[in-house]
Amino acid sequence: MQLHFYKYQGTGNDFILIDNRKDFFKNDTKLISRLCDRKFGIGADGLILLQKPEEEADDFKMVYFNADGKQSSMCGNGGRCIVHFAKFLGIIEKEATFTAIDGKHLATVNPEDVKLQMQDIDEVSTLKNAYFVDSGSPHHIVFTENVQEIDVKANGSEIRYNNLYKKTGVNVNFVEQTGENKFYARTYERGVEDETLSCGTGVTAVAIAAFEAGLASKSTISIDTLGGNLQVSFEKEDKHYKNIWLSGPAEQVFKGEILC
Repeated sequence: MQLHFYKYQGTGNDFILIDNRKDFFKNDTKLISRLCDRKFGIGADGLILLQKPEEEADDFKMVYFNADGKQSSMCGNGGRCIVHFAKFLGIIEKEATFTAIDGKHLATVNPEDVKLQMQDIDEVSTLKNAYFVDSGSPHHIVFTENVQEIDVKANGSEIRYNNLYKKTGVNVNFVEQTGENKFYARTYERGVEDETLSCGTGVTAVAIAAFEAGLASKSTISIDTLGGNLQVSFEKEDKHYKNIWLSGPAEQVFKGEILC
């Protein structure tokens, strides 16, 4: 099979995008893993299928696979990239409605950034020296100092495979406060099993945890990652976080064909 693909990145979080509205690409864990391999394939943190909508109000459906080839939970940067891709394909103009594994999402796109509405968050769990937030994907968040000196792969893997998370896995975020309502985050992602340059659901979880911990005083928070800057805004009603928006750049890097 000759596969036509597009390569996207959102603050360094990179993805293979495939227009699968004709349903020609069938889920194949080994194939997806090979395509995402940086030495034997195209190379990416994950692969995303843009499929025909299953609900009348939607513009498309998003199906996301981690680099290990397994279908995974929501990917925030991937969600922003697929919205940019949908605009490129002429499916949408400035606004989008689509369904992913965690439910329905709204989004807006302009030349500067893509804004994606995330799912509401009803619970922030306080752990020993950490927080847990499910922002569409599960995240363990550690606020610390000297984040640049941390071995994210080693320390993240240790937490990801500990007794608390070993059954389902978890993404691990190491976070340093750099200013008022400003943070720097590094993320170990399950499924990639390494540090990625950015994580959209991760920075969303970090923003909510920072506000819950009293480290942030405003409901718009700026978070720097290795791949660039992302913004998270939200509203809080009692213990309920709603109207959560993740915004930042998304870019089509190249397109190509590969035999598989």
